[in-house]
Amino acid sequence: MVVAGLVLAGVAALIHVYIFILESLLWMGPRARAVFGLSPEQAGATRELAFNQGFYNLLLAVIAGLGIVLMAVGATPVGATLVFAGTPVGATLVFAGTGSMVAAGLVLLVSSPSKWSAALTQLAAPLLAVVLLAVGLAL
Repeated sequence: MVVAGLVLAGVAALIHVYIFILESLLWMGPRARAVFGLSPEQAGATRELAFNQGFYNLLLAVIAGLGIVLMAVGATPVGATLVFAGTPVGATLVFAGTGSMVAAGLVLLVSSPSKWSAALTQLAAPLLAVVLLAVGLAL
């Protein structure tokens, strides 16, 4: 379960890197405008906010990714299971990154119910990662 949780945390991190690219690098382009349903005028008016928000998404991805790496580096085979020597720091970072992704998705869902699809895209993988990692570490 731990490995499945880490894989889902990695998927969540990649989704948030993609969101960073859209918000911070491609905001004025047709792809980002189509994804977020914005006119060129709306994109121009929100450019600075999107740029900043994109970096929040990137930082969440970096936190989760660093946690994944620390857990993977601390993994040593013991029989048929893995013992994670780096669990406290690595797991804390994975939980902080993915937990923040879930919280942000919930805020989007509550504040803009019409954007439920985007909210679920943002929070589904990290939520599953949190659950699987928590259960896996508890066993």
